[in-house]
Amino acid sequence: MTLASPSMKRITLLICCAVSTSCSVSEALHKCGFDGCPGDAAITAEVEARIAKETGSFDVHVQTLDHVVYLYGMVDTDLERLVLADTAQKVPGVTRVVESFGVRGAGY
Repeated sequence: MTLASPSMKRITLLICCAVSTSCSVSEALHKCGFDGCPGDAAITAEVEARIAKETGSFDVHVQTLDHVVYLYGMVDTDLERLVLADTAQKVPGVTRVVESFGVRGAGY
């Protein structure tokens, strides 16, 4: 199953809903559906491009729903986590960034 497959999008959005503090994901899903709102695909593409250009390659996945960017995956440090969230926030059209990263070697 690829990350871009409809089944993976549904799973990803449900996980994002489960980990976010307020489940605005369900409201956005009702408003826009699993394919997202107009402009969401362009925001995702721009966030991915900026992450690749500005920060290099991390184990990060990007999903956008109703102009809210969801970032998740694994990073090496808290600084990387902050840089990724800041990079996503600077993309035009992004209203909010929700991140859910695991930090390798954090010793939890």
